[in-house]
Amino acid sequence: MKNIAAKALLVASSLFLMHGAALAGQQDFTIVNKTGYPLKHIYVSENNNNSWDEDILGRDVLNDGEYFEVSFAKAEKTCKWDMKVVYDDGESAVWDGLNLCQISKLTLKWNKNTGVTSAQTE
Repeated sequence: MKNIAAKALLVASSLFLMHGAALAGQQDFTIVNKTGYPLKHIYVSENNNNSWDEDILGRDVLNDGEYFEVSFAKAEKTCKWDMKVVYDDGESAVWDGLNLCQISKLTLKWNKNTGVTSAQTE
């Protein structure tokens, strides 16, 4: 139980923005909002976690055309993460098992015809 609590604390603290290469984790990535709508919440949690970690945007909103840099602690070793975004109207989209060790940028797009939010990886 201690290990789970310690891991949760490490993950929560690792998601805060940090500057400098010495603090950069291999999972660092940029989210680009090209959906046409503001994103109110973004959650990133370790793959297969039963709950979402804290909203990494905090009180901010990621407007269309803006980007957000997500940084992890250098000591973080987990590569597979899940992500959930919530629009300002409450609609949401979820991606499971993103290999953030291989992704440097996620560009989010919303398809008006299908009503589906997609994520293009780089």
